[in-house]
Amino acid sequence: MNPRLEDINHSDSAQRLATVRALGRIQSSNSQSSHQSGFVNNHIHTTFSFSPYSPSAAVWHARQAGLLSAGIMDHDSIAGAPEFIEAGASLGLPITVGVECRADFSKTALAGRLINHPDQHSCAYVALHGIPHPAIPQVQAFFKPLMQAREARNRAMTCKLAGMLSTFGLSLAYDTDVLPFSEQKHGGSVTERHLLFAAAQKILRKTGPGAGLVLFLEQKMQLAIPARVRDLLLDVGNSYVLYDLLGVLKSGLVSAFYLPAREELPLPETVTSFGRSIGAISAYAYLGDVGDSVTGDKRTQKFEDDYLDLLFSEITRLGFQAVTYMPSRNTLPQLLRVQALCRSHELLEISGEDINSPRQSFICQSLLRPEFKHLIDMTWALIGHEASASRNSDEGFFSPCTIQRFPNLSNRIAHFREQGLAQTKSATR
Repeated sequence: MNPRLEDINHSDSAQRLATVRALGRIQSSNSQSSHQSGFVNNHIHTTFSFSPYSPSAAVWHARQAGLLSAGIMDHDSIAGAPEFIEAGASLGLPITVGVECRADFSKTALAGRLINHPDQHSCAYVALHGIPHPAIPQVQAFFKPLMQAREARNRAMTCKLAGMLSTFGLSLAYDTDVLPFSEQKHGGSVTERHLLFAAAQKILRKTGPGAGLVLFLEQKMQLAIPARVRDLLLDVGNSYVLYDLLGVLKSGLVSAFYLPAREELPLPETVTSFGRSIGAISAYAYLGDVGDSVTGDKRTQKFEDDYLDLLFSEITRLGFQAVTYMPSRNTLPQLLRVQALCRSHELLEISGEDINSPRQSFICQSLLRPEFKHLIDMTWALIGHEASASRNSDEGFFSPCTIQRFPNLSNRIAHFREQGLAQTKSATR
């Protein structure tokens, strides 16, 4: 097979995987193995939520970037995980499996607060990491009714957004404009980003790239555009213009059409209980107060930092076992405070950069800092946990048997780190 790189995002998963395998063989035969950068990333979105990368493409680009490990993390869906796992095996890249969702904190001590969700109070993003592979069907079944509830809200939000766009002579339909850019028919989720991406396409077709687009956004739609993003939109040769436009729409338009999520939000203790039942690690996703958004799609806003002590007490009470955060998104003082609270509450720290735009790097340079070296060790521990729990549910990180053997959290991390490193060496022989 003579693979075409574009087929790594083919509509058929079998074709995508065949392309990955062929590309991997060519690279191996040419002795052009990717440079190992020493970085890891446990939070890579794919087309099964919103991303320019299919699961196969995500693994391929992660390996090309030199990552030591890559982790899938889609919203409300784990349907892309089998392909991600197979692509990782084909390329000899260790992977981790996770899923992200929102939970209803309205019955907790955090009720009424803006937690880590920019558009809805009493709602927070949480995650399951290190999902044992035999449990993947259970996870998809867990999310199926929640995705169905989200579908009804998506359609209602599309109608609301379409009404707004109609004033500018633009139309928007869920079935013909939004769904074609999703993996819904294969079990993927549809998010607000899908709606905005469809809107971005309609706007760009109307205005074309460059000055006409900026004029339309600023004068017609009355949207504020950060200076650095404005320069990108003015560039008529910008190949990522749709994603840059999506960022502008997300930061300035969501509040106008967003409808609060209700039925699709599980209680946080439902998520943590389910995670324990399948041997996964439940994590709260720390956002922190946002200043200049790294990803360009968030406005300046305050989140958890004013009540962080209360938050950590509450997530510990609710059964969360870890906190996941993105080192490039926050200041060092913010993250040192998070780290101290994780230690005092005996919560694991898991890192990752949420890749959902081609402008984002798979590499987080902040991991070079000595303050974050332990996050790489924790990734190896996560790999070790996932492999062990996939073989035997009694051998996971938080199983009673493991806790009895390694009651000290640091010793347990060290044990699973060695398991992860051994697993990787065995797979690449």
